Amino acid sequence: MSSDYTVGDLVAEFLSACGVTTAFGIASIHNIPMLDAIGRRNTIRFMMARGELGGLHMADGYARVNGGLGVFFSSTGPGAANTVGGLIEAHFAHSPVLHITGHTATKFADRELGTVHDPYDQLGMMRSVGKSAYRIRSAQQAMGVLTRAAVDALTAPMGPVSIEIPIDLQRAKIARPGELDSFVLPLPPPRMPSATELDELAVRVLAAKRPMLWLGHGATNAGVEATKLLDLGFGMVTSWNGRATVSEEHPLNLGGLTGNGLPVVADFYKTVDLCLVVGSRLRGHETGDFGIPLPENLIQIDTDPMANGRTYGNKFFVCGDSRETLKGLLSRIEGKMAVQPGYTDAFAALKVAAQKDFMTTLGVYGTFSGQLRAVMPRDAVWARDITQNNTTWGNRVFPLAAPNLNVYPTGAGIGQGLCLGIGAAAAAMQNNQKTVVMSGDGGFYLNMGELWTAVQEDLDMVVVVMNDNGYGVIKRIQDHTAQGRRYYADLQGPALEKLAALSDIPFFKVERAEAFGETMAKAIAIKGLTMVEVDMTAVGEFPPYYPFNIRPGG
Repeated sequence: MSSDYTVGDLVAEFLSACGVTTAFGIASIHNIPMLDAIGRRNTIRFMMARGELGGLHMADGYARVNGGLGVFFSSTGPGAANTVGGLIEAHFAHSPVLHITGHTATKFADRELGTVHDPYDQLGMMRSVGKSAYRIRSAQQAMGVLTRAAVDALTAPMGPVSIEIPIDLQRAKIARPGELDSFVLPLPPPRMPSATELDELAVRVLAAKRPMLWLGHGATNAGVEATKLLDLGFGMVTSWNGRATVSEEHPLNLGGLTGNGLPVVADFYKTVDLCLVVGSRLRGHETGDFGIPLPENLIQIDTDPMANGRTYGNKFFVCGDSRETLKGLLSRIEGKMAVQPGYTDAFAALKVAAQKDFMTTLGVYGTFSGQLRAVMPRDAVWARDITQNNTTWGNRVFPLAAPNLNVYPTGAGIGQGLCLGIGAAAAAMQNNQKTVVMSGDGGFYLNMGELWTAVQEDLDMVVVVMNDNGYGVIKRIQDHTAQGRRYYADLQGPALEKLAALSDIPFFKVERAEAFGETMAKAIAIKGLTMVEVDMTAVGEFPPYYPFNIRPGG
């Protein structure tokens, strides 16, 4: 029986069967059959990026907020190569992104014949920067490869997966797979530790008198269980990518104040007799390149066996899903914990002292977090770029209520925040949530063209540009490592008010620190895209912060 159903049609229907309702991409000679199928089916909103780098970041930001697959379609060769920075960031963040790209016709592939966009070892390139990468080599295996790729992306530890589909195979006619009628991705169940492992874990936890949790991104599904541990007397700190697993307004949650540059926190760690690390890499970025001495009695829970002792050593390791493992632990310790009297009060006091100490290092910008929190909706997404304000109060003390409201470049790459925020806003708008994106001027200019993606898609977001006319973070590093020689760190850019006027984007400017909150309130109140420029030259230079505020010998 003849069929007009093609592999391109399969790609479109498969994504819908996986629950995908939004995808990002750029139309190209090597992906038209797939995008044509998406357009004809009209079940997926396709958002057109201006460049592959920005578009991959959008798919990443969308996945972080939505919780499902983020999907991006690129062209072949140079187009696929342009996604590399985005794939690296999604890999850092363990974000489930599905990158679908084309390839030259099967008979020309891998022969270096000079066909259009002819890539050299494109599969190897994508495999080197993502979790995995596949090529569909025949029409009959398309369903299997698509399924394998999506399962890879969504299986912990999650990450970006790429698929190559040669252009001739996209057009190849096939019989529609019958399993699509009731398709469910065959995701493996989370690993549940054995009773013996949980019994040993419980014995070690019950021996603690001053216990502390360190939660990472891998534990963001365990908020209920983590809260119960706080009720039993644990204190808590999180990685920056694992924030708000428990509301950061909880008095026993230090949030992103990991001790990096905060002696009051690092000193407190010396009094802790158990550090239970759940779903965290204990990254060098948040531990002063592993310079913070963590409690010696460190126990680790992680779904990835490779996490065992990867950074800090541990006394005991349990390989298992964070939520299921903590559930098993709680069933064995509830009603039996005997935390030292006064410990939880001391931990709550630590939070107050640490926040106060930290804020005093920020000079005039020390009020910005509180001003913004007072006017920003509790359920708004907080997306950021790498900028001095985010490196300090944005990452560490701006309080968040849920993990999927926290979107930032985990790999510390500049220029990614706007695009991550655009993808986040596309997901947030499905639940009528606002998105606020904070960038520096240097990062904003890097992907400035993607602002028109937000315009075209009519996204509900505020773009805040902290404008100090240069790479402020780089200048601090130069001060610290190059005796203050600030070469190549000053930038000339367009007048942001005129830039906003090009597309009738409502624009606001802040020139006094105390006006930040009221100005943000005006921008947030407007439905749609708005822009706020903070003139840091007028407000005041951002002060040196850790590690740039350490005196010689101090």
